[in-house]
Amino acid sequence: MHSKYIPSWDKTRAMMNQKNKQLVWEFWRDLDQARSADLATISARYLSADSAWHGPVPIPSLHGTEAFVAGYWQPLLESFPDLRRQTHIFMGGRSSGRIDGSGDGKMWVGGTGYFHARFEKDYLSIPATGDDVSIRWGEFCRVEDQKIVETFLILDLVDLMQQAGIDVLPPSHGTDGVYPPPKANDGVQLEEQDASQSAHTLEHIRTFIFDGLNNYDQSELKSMGMADYFHSDVHWYGPGGIGACLSFKEFEDKHQKHWLKAFPDRSVQNLDALIAEGPYSGAPGWAGVTATHTGEYLDCAATERPLIVNGLDFWKLENDRYVENWVFVDMIHLFRQFGVDLLDRIPRS
Repeated sequence: MHSKYIPSWDKTRAMMNQKNKQLVWEFWRDLDQARSADLATISARYLSADSAWHGPVPIPSLHGTEAFVAGYWQPLLESFPDLRRQTHIFMGGRSSGRIDGSGDGKMWVGGTGYFHARFEKDYLSIPATGDDVSIRWGEFCRVEDQKIVETFLILDLVDLMQQAGIDVLPPSHGTDGVYPPPKANDGVQLEEQDASQSAHTLEHIRTFIFDGLNNYDQSELKSMGMADYFHSDVHWYGPGGIGACLSFKEFEDKHQKHWLKAFPDRSVQNLDALIAEGPYSGAPGWAGVTATHTGEYLDCAATERPLIVNGLDFWKLENDRYVENWVFVDMIHLFRQFGVDLLDRIPRS
């Protein structure tokens, strides 16, 4: 166990965490209700002047409030003008995302859920359908002095393409379109959570990631000891192109064996943030996994190229077993490293 790496949690930090969550919650609320003319004012109220925003390919990293509005939020609203946010998980905490525990302690707020909207205008070259869609989103915001200074966000664009009737990947091994809120409906943690439970959850997820996932011997799945961490009926909600796996056996058969065949040397690196609150933990990871593409993956032959994986995860812990796991992978970014642009596979009229 990594107990010596778990940041201390006193009343001052607990109060700061609550203020940070309130700030991000209000930011999202005000964004959702804003008119175009109000976006610059709202963004300046909540974001630092030099804030850094990192999103999915093909959106570039954005710096500053004007770039955030022009490069991310305004184009999203133009394509989905009646955008409505549904939040499934909302949490905050102090990060412990480095393997050796050094350099941690930054304060983050994370959340995930759906954007519901009518798809009125083409978005990132995905053709509009005029129909209602639900866009999976996952986001982590770093807060300093009551300003958001850094953000990591992924939109599940492959899932959006699937809803538009566009298949840029072979049929998923898992089940498409399954990304529900927690079964217990306890994921939105606006109130302060028990500090001892949060500390245990953070210690547990560190052990799972750095002592479990990184122990694969490149031969036997059992070498990772995943059965010691995942409940036999775990619900693993994967991204578009991979799909959901609704038991541990499905997780191994429909996702893990394919992933590890393609990337047997994959290794979790230092994470941009790893936080826990109550029974929930989560992390963004830009280059959070490094690997070599040495096996076929989703009909793409091995390229022998080194690559990085950008992703987001949220986990729910019960009785020291993970019962639910919400997973994002920037699939467009991943396949571009194979030399394949999934956006080029979209049929053009």
